[in-house]
Amino acid sequence: MNKRQRVIAIGEIFSKVYADAKCSLDFTTSHELLVAVQLSAQCTDARVNLVTPALFEKYKSVYDFACADEDELCEIIRSCGFYRNKGKNIIASSKRICEVYGGEVPDTMDDLLSLAGVGRKTANLILGDVYGKPALVIDTHAIRLSNRIGLVDEKDPVKIEFALKKIVPEDMQIKLCHQFVFHGRAICRAAKPACSECPIEHLCKKKIKKRNDSK
Repeated sequence: MNKRQRVIAIGEIFSKVYADAKCSLDFTTSHELLVAVQLSAQCTDARVNLVTPALFEKYKSVYDFACADEDELCEIIRSCGFYRNKGKNIIASSKRICEVYGGEVPDTMDDLLSLAGVGRKTANLILGDVYGKPALVIDTHAIRLSNRIGLVDEKDPVKIEFALKKIVPEDMQIKLCHQFVFHGRAICRAAKPACSECPIEHLCKKKIKKRNDSK
């Protein structure tokens, strides 16, 4: 079984085990998702979800964010950490969306990367979850799982993204990334993976290596 076949087999299992897997950030618009992802850097999604209700109540549109008072915005997002830098980026990116993109979050990688505070991980999440385009979100879970399972042998997120693009079918990409998050939290944890409880153990590099070594 090659890597692409393994990915497809893993996806079939994950689709049953993690049928409800989706982005764990709360949002109702594309811009709210963009802001939430910007806040999630070095912060848990759970913490972001505690902060965004008040934030989105005060700033109801991308135009509101573009015109926001930086000190007031930063005070609301303070508990997310690095709030000064995040606040500046949120306001700057919102201004660019208003001035260059007519108030609509852009739908291409290059345009998204032109926004303050937006990297490939954020851009891919927007492309996949908002616009339904093939996209791979390479977060800490995707890095850990793709290496442990044996789909890649690489730590650089960009290199992992392009390596996975070669083996993950386009219609599986964004869903698989969300499933990686669910699986990483439930089973394949960083410190102590629960391999004996893993539904894809037979497709994992560690298990395959043991089986081959015993032959």
